[in-house]
Amino acid sequence: MTKTSPDVVIVGGGHNGLAAAAYLAQAGKNVLLLERDDHTGGAAVSAWAFEGVDARLSRYSYLVSLLPKRIIEDLKLDVELARRRYSSYTPDPGHPGTGLLVDHGDDDATQDSFIRVGAAEDIEAWHAFYSDTARVAQALFPTVLEPLPTRSEVRRLLADDALFAALFERPLGETITARFTNDLVRGVVLTDGLIGTFTSADDPSLDANRCFLYHVIGNQTGDWDVPVGGMGAVTGALANAATEAGATLVTDATVTRVTPDGHVRYTLDGVEHEVTARHVLANVAPYILEQLLAEGAANEPSPAEASGADASAIVRPEGAQVKVNLMLKRLPRLLDTTVAPEAAFGGTFHINETYTQLQTAHDEAEAGGIPRLLPCEIYCHSLTDPSILSPELAASGAHTLTVFGLHAPDRLLTAENNDHMRARYQQAVLDSLNSVLAEPIEDVLMTDAHGELCIETKTTLDIEEALNMPGGNIFHGPLDWPFAEDDARLETPAERWGVATRHPRILLCGSGAVRGGAVSAIAGHNAAMAVLES
Repeated sequence: MTKTSPDVVIVGGGHNGLAAAAYLAQAGKNVLLLERDDHTGGAAVSAWAFEGVDARLSRYSYLVSLLPKRIIEDLKLDVELARRRYSSYTPDPGHPGTGLLVDHGDDDATQDSFIRVGAAEDIEAWHAFYSDTARVAQALFPTVLEPLPTRSEVRRLLADDALFAALFERPLGETITARFTNDLVRGVVLTDGLIGTFTSADDPSLDANRCFLYHVIGNQTGDWDVPVGGMGAVTGALANAATEAGATLVTDATVTRVTPDGHVRYTLDGVEHEVTARHVLANVAPYILEQLLAEGAANEPSPAEASGADASAIVRPEGAQVKVNLMLKRLPRLLDTTVAPEAAFGGTFHINETYTQLQTAHDEAEAGGIPRLLPCEIYCHSLTDPSILSPELAASGAHTLTVFGLHAPDRLLTAENNDHMRARYQQAVLDSLNSVLAEPIEDVLMTDAHGELCIETKTTLDIEEALNMPGGNIFHGPLDWPFAEDDARLETPAERWGVATRHPRILLCGSGAVRGGAVSAIAGHNAAMAVLES
């Protein structure tokens, strides 16, 4: 066994771990990052998903909103994010020959689209509501790279008690139904509260509110941008920043235990190694960290135990989505002939996501079944950024599609039924797509080198196995508010930055930290700041 003593060990080489490594190495710390896979990047990677097809797909995560410009500037990241002209397109399931197109580049076209789907009375409400969320974003987002504000401080920053109550204290469904009348418009708003979160609009837990909040505050605009070159370009830039600053990144290194006093054991090439560091940053789900700690020590009570999560309270997370990647020979024709496919697929394409459909699908999944009409969100990376395709493929008219199916909870999957359920979810996604198309999506799918259709489906269990995300939960667990409660303990740097565990030397630096979730690098930055203040 070999032993070393770096200043900081980072467990997990996803984008947050890379960001933390870069910040700490720039500050002169001796940083060792350990990644179990043969590459860094975690869920934010690009891959050739189909043999013989020269396209690098963002395999798991695909859009960027919450990555602060300050982190890009601090770390001198060579990252380009492309803005999409269209926000969304949503076919009307009652009248599939029409749909709602929200066009950032043409307000009149957006207004006409509201009128065509019978939502004229919601036009002003739409603009007023998103003016309100913009005010929330402008108040909140500047705080995400600072020590945690308290709930009361955020309320004062927002300076609108009614809006604070609507978004932070009452179920999201109450606000949506009070402000909008059209079922389709209500559904478009609600989707941001459900992506990756298995909940209903009226759940008093406010899980939908927290999910919604992170979807609308990014960089004070809430815009979701396409990473040029694919998601792997983002993590590639972060890895370059970390290595250029002097951090050591080790792949194929499987961490087997972590102890509260900073010992980390891992295996590499069949050899067991042990390192001891002043701080260990966990870029893994809190649930996984508890397993590593249980392997490493008896978990004797810690002086910081009162400030962090009780291990018994950390339950196995649950994801609730199915992810499908497709390669198309061309964009399919729509039932709605008033909208060009390039416009419909140019933003977020919502399918079977009226407010009523979303609620019904949740109830059907909660009862133990696959929703009869699976709500889906579709993204076409290649329309905004064709650089992920070879020149020949781009010239042929080919495109990528990423489908994110909602209300597909992990509780329905087992190792024994995963193959069967994957096939059922894949067919549910295709059926949902075909319900709004003028031709079967199967007819425009490319084939790979083996003559197989280019379609790749990932269940929550597949995601857990590939990425070590328990339950396939893309946020590593339930999302937290981006602030501390007024009575929270904020005495240590880790507590103030929202990265504390019950052990002073072990900090969270992944999506399970406060203000974690999505591709943002916020948790990595904040864990690094807590270390530098210690």
